[in-house]
Amino acid sequence: MGTAAGAVGLATVPTPAVAANTAFAHPGLLHTGADLARMAAKVKAGVSPYTAGYAKLTANRHSASDWTARPQSIVYRGAGSGPQNYGILYNDIHAAYQNALRYHVSGDSAHADTAVAILNAWSAKLTKVDGSADRFLAAGIYGYQAANAAELVRDHSGFELERFQKMLLDVFYSVTEDFLVRHNGTPDPHYWPNWDLCNMACALATGIFCDDQAKVAQAVEYFKNGVGMGSIKHAIPVVYDDGLAEWMEAGRDQGHSLMGVGLMGTVCEMAWNQGIDLYGYDDNRFLKGAQYVAKWSLGGDVPYTPYTQLDQRRGIQFATKLATASPTQIRPVWAMVTNHYTKRRGLSATYLEQIAAKAAPEGGGGDYGPNSGGFDQLGFGTLAFTRDQSADTRATPGPAASSSGTASVPGSQTSAAPPASASASPSASASSSTAAEGHLAATGSGEIVGLTAAAGVTAAVGGLLFLRRRNHGRHGAS
Repeated sequence: MGTAAGAVGLATVPTPAVAANTAFAHPGLLHTGADLARMAAKVKAGVSPYTAGYAKLTANRHSASDWTARPQSIVYRGAGSGPQNYGILYNDIHAAYQNALRYHVSGDSAHADTAVAILNAWSAKLTKVDGSADRFLAAGIYGYQAANAAELVRDHSGFELERFQKMLLDVFYSVTEDFLVRHNGTPDPHYWPNWDLCNMACALATGIFCDDQAKVAQAVEYFKNGVGMGSIKHAIPVVYDDGLAEWMEAGRDQGHSLMGVGLMGTVCEMAWNQGIDLYGYDDNRFLKGAQYVAKWSLGGDVPYTPYTQLDQRRGIQFATKLATASPTQIRPVWAMVTNHYTKRRGLSATYLEQIAAKAAPEGGGGDYGPNSGGFDQLGFGTLAFTRDQSADTRATPGPAASSSGTASVPGSQTSAAPPASASASPSASASSSTAAEGHLAATGSGEIVGLTAAAGVTAAVGGLLFLRRRNHGRHGAS
């Protein structure tokens, strides 16, 4: 099968049609000013589960105000490429983030000072992220995380904002852009979705942090139509009409699928905080994919369509069957996604709610193992993303005013409607939590879509398939 219609490389995307002097909301990456105020107020008032989430933060050694940075001039990741010192970087980034978050909740300026000292030390010394192909993972993951840590102290006394922006652009974004355009010299679908997703997160975070509208537009367009596997219709290639959508890396393993939910959620949350609804893009496609991973990770049966039957481009990864999932494997990725769909949007998402409750209270870097996988997410979602039910669940996203003025919206505020040719049955679309029985809360509880010659194909969505439930389904390949 050919490349999905409209697929693009990062460098080919036009910028939004907005005035050159418009600004982004700050803070406005994973957390807005309103988010930070909510955390502080809820913890001060002793409200659960915020207090449990904050306890996880204060118990983590990375949040201590006596953390001392160990900056390196070159960071290497990947066997045979030099001293494997990337662990120093991710530990310091998580310490900066945790101290900055702790400052906003507690008001103790010692934690802000520590975060500033860590970030300043790195921007004064780091000149390159290098290594094997893994350097692209390092640039993507640690780039978006560094930007988020810095966003929380960008206005704090002593923070070297311009120097940090230069480091993000020259050291991290330059590697990220190269990957999204050239994919390390390989065919576009060669790398698994998470490689694209982490680099998209870095590009988006860098664009927002540096007030660069072109970079934000590039990241958003790649999310929708990119040629690599991380664009949403490649990462979530099949939408089943029971309300679930297949996660491509479920044919690889559970750990990388969980990581993917966290990375896609990170991209969507940062975009939302700038007035761009990627959560709702293509009829809530991400919700359906996250529900799929949640149900599978809870031990439920989910359908699986071998990816090679959907995309036959040269260099594609050969995911042929559903991997084994263990209900004991947990990552701090669920609170953010669950609270968006159920509290902000008022949608019913039973599997997300179940797995978020199981994962709570979410910790952060250092709480999920000492190696790099334990630091792939910034975490602390129970504290940071738990929210009350929104009074207006149909409101479009809009960036909050920054401390220095009112921010403009650098992109579309509305979610894209599904293509006219891709109309689904009612059960395929997310519905209001007040809807009648048969809404998303019950998805997956009945028959499972089976991929057979008789399976109805109602539309091609971005070059991939939308499968209709048969009258009496059976288990697909697993």
